[in-house]
Amino acid sequence: MDVQKHVMEKAHKAKKAARMMAGLESAVKDRALCAMAEALMDNHAAIKDANEKDLAAANDLGLSTAMIDRLTLTDARIEGMANGLREIASFPDPVGILTDMVHRPAGIRVGKMTVPIGLIGFIYESRPNVTVDAAGLCLKAGNAVLMRGGKEAFNSNIMLAGLLNKVAIANGIPDGAVSIIELTDREGVKYLLEASGVVDLVIPRGGKGLIKTVVENARVPVIKHYEGNCHVYVDKSADLDDAIAITINAKTQRPGVCNAAETLLVHREIAGEFLRRAAPELLDRGVELRGCETSRSLVPEMKEATEEDWYNEYLDLILAVRVVDSLEAAVDHINTYSSAHTEAIVTSEIEAADYFVTNVDSSSVMVNASTRLSDGGVYGLGAEVGISTDKLHARGPMGVADLTTYKWVVYGTGSIRK
Repeated sequence: MDVQKHVMEKAHKAKKAARMMAGLESAVKDRALCAMAEALMDNHAAIKDANEKDLAAANDLGLSTAMIDRLTLTDARIEGMANGLREIASFPDPVGILTDMVHRPAGIRVGKMTVPIGLIGFIYESRPNVTVDAAGLCLKAGNAVLMRGGKEAFNSNIMLAGLLNKVAIANGIPDGAVSIIELTDREGVKYLLEASGVVDLVIPRGGKGLIKTVVENARVPVIKHYEGNCHVYVDKSADLDDAIAITINAKTQRPGVCNAAETLLVHREIAGEFLRRAAPELLDRGVELRGCETSRSLVPEMKEATEEDWYNEYLDLILAVRVVDSLEAAVDHINTYSSAHTEAIVTSEIEAADYFVTNVDSSSVMVNASTRLSDGGVYGLGAEVGISTDKLHARGPMGVADLTTYKWVVYGTGSIRK
């Protein structure tokens, strides 16, 4: 198969659909989203069959236990995907909203109108549920989406994208608005990234290697879902029961996802008591601890951490541990090593919480809450296409509103410039 031809035919068809999507009525989009949700529930057996093919190949691909967990579609996860589409359908339409209207001396009224971005290229790895999230959010925001998933979830992604597209078309959505590149060749990514003038935005979601490739080769705008090197900082005033519960949840509840904690920072004043209580519980759950000299003196089972560990996104049951002398030192560590994804402080002092929130430069900052709560669904977005670690155009979990832009609208009465 000619890879370039395949990709560009898909892209041009999706671009045409994007132009039609921009003027689509809210009721049409919402009806399609609800029908897509019903189709997921009605076809859950077929979806799981496709997923089983991917799971059967997982060992040959050398996937870790955490990555296999991300790949697996259970009945509960399929139901969760369907519920996400229904929730997205319930949101107000973000398109066509006029804001900031003002009268100007020239006799005109000037304001901004929200509009779709257009054709979004979405490149992602591992998690087939992301296929549904991306399709639903892009559709609601009036965009077309052209997806390219990873080879590890190929059968699941093709099944899901084909089902959603078929149902969307039957409910008034233009053909091509929900589409997927049906190849795993890396060339497919290359041609998608080079489609300037056709693709309006690329959103990559996956490992560091994928993000690096996209950023270095893209000729279209990119919003990065970069790695999740997330931190939990236990302050000297922390309630230790809360701190232990939050640390364990942030690391072990689902270690293979981007909002799982990778580094634990502990204030020196409470490090002895906290680590002596927390470390056995983490070790009992299979967590490998890698620590600084002080933390290893408190927990003999802990391995020595290297400089690389402070930068690492493990996506596994591994946790780096450092004892710090102060809140300021914790914040400095985070701003030095973090990927700007999600950071948490456990504290009972409002002043410490305020300092942390003000000075930590990440897309989500949590106070007395697990990093695992950094999620579009939890935030009330219905779902997310990713968690942007950029500062422009969107930051943090990206929902429907983040998939729009705006144009200036001017109303005059025969107005001319003098």
